[in-house]
Amino acid sequence: IHDTKNVGKPTVLTCRFPTFYGCLLHVSADNKAFMHVRKHYIESFTLWNKILESVTIMNLEQVKTDLKNVLIDYFENVQFPRNGIFVVGCSTSEIVGDWKGTNSRLDIGRAVIDTVYPFLRMRHIHLAVQGCEHINRALLVEESVAERNNLEIVSVVPAIHAGGGTQVAAYERFERPVEVEHISAFGGIDIGGTDIGMHVKFVQIPVRTAHRQVGHAGVVTLSSRPKLVGGQRAQYSFTDNNLREFVLKR
Repeated sequence: IHDTKNVGKPTVLTCRFPTFYGCLLHVSADNKAFMHVRKHYIESFTLWNKILESVTIMNLEQVKTDLKNVLIDYFENVQFPRNGIFVVGCSTSEIVGDWKGTNSRLDIGRAVIDTVYPFLRMRHIHLAVQGCEHINRALLVEESVAERNNLEIVSVVPAIHAGGGTQVAAYERFERPVEVEHISAFGGIDIGGTDIGMHVKFVQIPVRTAHRQVGHAGVVTLSSRPKLVGGQRAQYSFTDNNLREFVLKR
């Protein structure tokens, strides 16, 4: 409210409500109208905050639903190995419709981790959360996973703008979180174009899912298969021919 400080004289008050601007009221500074405007402003502001909170809750629930649908699609198409590692790369900025790295959100990150972490645990699959470029895309894993897979641990911890909201959320949830520099996971999910391919082992296979979006972010999922190696004599299925002995001609 802008007051010209002309006490006792008609004053122009400009009230900026959350939904519109520039409501001009001609009242006196000592008038009851002033208190009425003040009361109405506070009530409107409180109501607007409640609306924003409800919209946020709805958005978080939508993020969880979108992600769960993608995960269901993925695991219906992929035979993921027990105790395998699943990489999650996620831009919370992209989920809310902004360019990656510009609007990292912890609440969105928590929604992602709260969805994917239990989903993987019930399938005996380990989670690795990729950080952003500002920590060289290092991955957050449980210390036991790093030790079991002989992963190189590095000295860094995630922050909102150096690691990202999803990594920070995972750091909160993990029992003994550590960052590792490199990993060769069986597969994973890329939410918002975070380039998880560098952490999925060769040969990578894109998995087409019916649901391909989480919030505003596009989603790509990857699986992998062993390389086909060899030349003319190489075979890729074991049959009776593999047992046949014969002399090769020079």
